Amino acid sequence: MNDQKLRVGVVGLGFAGRTALEAFSELPDVEVVALAGLEKDILAELGEKHRVPHLYEKWEDLLQDDGLDAVSIGTPTQLHAPIALAALEQGLHVLCEKPLARTVDEGLAMVEASKKAGKVLKVIFNHRERGDVAALKHQIDEGQLGRIYYAKAHWMRRNGIPGMGGWFTNRELSGGGPLIDLGVHILDLALHLLNEPTITTVTADTFAELGPRGRGSASSTIRPTVDTLGSKFEVEDLATAYLRLEGGGALQLETSWATYRAPGDNFGIELFGTEGGAKIEVQNYTTTDTLRIFTDVGGVPAEVRPATGAGLGHRAVVSEFVAIVRAGDWTAHNGSEALLRTQVIDACYASAKAGREVVLNG
Repeated sequence: MNDQKLRVGVVGLGFAGRTALEAFSELPDVEVVALAGLEKDILAELGEKHRVPHLYEKWEDLLQDDGLDAVSIGTPTQLHAPIALAALEQGLHVLCEKPLARTVDEGLAMVEASKKAGKVLKVIFNHRERGDVAALKHQIDEGQLGRIYYAKAHWMRRNGIPGMGGWFTNRELSGGGPLIDLGVHILDLALHLLNEPTITTVTADTFAELGPRGRGSASSTIRPTVDTLGSKFEVEDLATAYLRLEGGGALQLETSWATYRAPGDNFGIELFGTEGGAKIEVQNYTTTDTLRIFTDVGGVPAEVRPATGAGLGHRAVVSEFVAIVRAGDWTAHNGSEALLRTQVIDACYASAKAGREVVLNG
């Protein structure tokens, strides 16, 4: 494959699918040869814009294209497992939008299929590719914060329920609300920065106070009511979790689609270490002046504000996926890391439902 282009098929025409399509199209050693999606007008428009030769309405038809090496999945969550399993069975590498799957069982099947096929299964966690996250990771790896014993990560929205009445708010289709949608991102950020600690127990609560009443929609023009929702609001609109880590550390997660708070779509993480602390606070996806490092200088409290770049986000993930496939050593790239995130999210939902702590790895 070193002397020929990687031939990719992209499934999905929404934000995730478009972003992947654009990122793949920018790479000189990749050719997007197939695109699939149900929206005919958008399919034709994107196909023409990116010069994709083969267009399909059904993902099943795309997978029958003999010219594929890999598939990118940017669909609603309920389709992640079916598409990935079919693609891996056909010997294709798979790049999948987060979360890996709705449940641990689905995710485990995907990982096992990747191992059996000997093909790459990679999940898109694009926010770890931000410039501020990369800068903070460097500080941590250099020992500047010492041993990190407590972390808090959040993603909170004022009005941010996506697709009110659509698949996002249908439990069967999505797997859950902001915990599985946004929470998996901040969980990934935290575990990435903390060098993948083992989680021993989970205690969580979920709430659905605004969504069921038609409040909190992300749309600024459509304000649905209970009577006009396409389906019932079946998921949470706020979740909080407390995770105990092996060795005595702890991680707190807080995420919401809709709450009565200051306007905005804000996420971040705060770390507390034995030699220093750090905080990333991102308001409305900004990429500048977001990182703070807290330390002592001559015994006096000091705050450092490193200048960081924006990072490459989705483009970095897509480039890494292509590099892994082209390298030919695929054994370690089977989705296991993403499955761990799914296991934690599953445990959070189980804890909230049962009203008690859930033990992991035991």
